Amino acid sequence: MAARRVRKHANTLRILTHFPEAQLGAIAERLPGIELVPIPLEGELPSEASGEILLTYPWDTGNLAQALERGVRWVHAVGTGVDRLPFPLIADRILTCSRGGSSIPIAEWVLAMLLAFEKHLPEAWIDAAPEQWSALELGRLHGKTVGLVGIGSIGVAVAERAQPFGVSLIAARRSDAPSPLEGVECVTSLRELFGRADHLILAAPATPETRHLVDEESLAWMKPGAHLINVARGSLIDHDALRIALDDGPVARASLDVVDPEPPPAGHWLYEHPRVFLSPHVAWNMPGAFDLLLEIFLDNMERYQLDEPLTGRVDKELRY
Repeated sequence: MAARRVRKHANTLRILTHFPEAQLGAIAERLPGIELVPIPLEGELPSEASGEILLTYPWDTGNLAQALERGVRWVHAVGTGVDRLPFPLIADRILTCSRGGSSIPIAEWVLAMLLAFEKHLPEAWIDAAPEQWSALELGRLHGKTVGLVGIGSIGVAVAERAQPFGVSLIAARRSDAPSPLEGVECVTSLRELFGRADHLILAAPATPETRHLVDEESLAWMKPGAHLINVARGSLIDHDALRIALDDGPVARASLDVVDPEPPPAGHWLYEHPRVFLSPHVAWNMPGAFDLLLEIFLDNMERYQLDEPLTGRVDKELRY
């Protein structure tokens, strides 16, 4: 017989939140007795606003320091990346994020980019009869090598969806832990990963160690005609070096959902380069995307009330 889960927090828990209460109906439905305390994104907080938990964005909206001083013991960021949070302000408080909540839409976006590259989309669409019908040469995803920089929840979701296309999957990760998914080979060096991949996908967290992981040196390791995809953070790429690699080096296309800075200033070369597919940090989006992110918080609320370990906990030393 399974052990009975015993609720440890008998008192009403108050949740300070930067989100509009209308977005958080699932909390009231799932966790009756929880009190939501909405607070403004910027400016002074109401004097009576306090709570043990802060549900917020994965960046400082403007009054994070004030909110943290209102009795907060646990901060949950509704997002995957937490690199824009001011870690010194959070100090020794518990910090969690909605890690894994965007894996499905991001993986689908990656698959769309893989197929768009191989099937020459949108270039293959026509608006008049070509000189020769049925003569366009297209690529194939089957038999290609897909390399993953990072094999966390997003990397695994990409690999699971790519496997049925008959690709070879290789990955590099920070630790020497074995591959979390059968059929994915973990390699020992980034140089090997970059050198073997036909499609190279960046799915690693943004940390001081990963800043400009893709630079002049590592771009030179890539196979001629390779395709670079970034769904992590723009800071992983030295964009000046990428421009050279697109113009004169091995990179045939860069499919970028994230760049640095975001958004690029008007007239930036990323908007106009013929080998760049740029989207405005939307790969995470789909119907119900916010609900998936919130679901992780709801699960953690139940764990918190039962004094059980929280998921998505952020290591403030490693920054993810």
